[in-house]
Amino acid sequence: QVQLVESGGGLVRPGESLILSCATSGFTFRNAYMSWYRQAPGKEREFVAKISYTGRSTVYAESVKGRFTISRDNSKNMATLQMNSLKPDDTAMYYCNAFAGRDYWGQGTQVTVSS
Repeated sequence: QVQLVESGGGLVRPGESLILSCATSGFTFRNAYMSWYRQAPGKEREFVAKISYTGRSTVYAESVKGRFTISRDNSKNMATLQMNSLKPDDTAMYYCNAFAGRDYWGQGTQVTVSS
């Protein structure tokens, strides 16, 4: 049974940081592209960042480039998203995605950026 479990969300002030984690099981993690998406209230889910199998290649949405860093640990079957200099516009539910022949999704973790 495939599982992706996100954690690390919370309420922070603008300019602060958070680290999101995605713990996975049930598939061959090292063979999966890992991504993070987010969905704000009333908006469609949008791409945030993705990382290749080995971690050597990453891609970011323009809105987070230079502030967010995606990484993975293939020995722990885990992906992370380091989020710095958070803005109110970053407020959303953040979802972990694995592509291993098909898409798998976690349940999401809420990030709220507010003063």
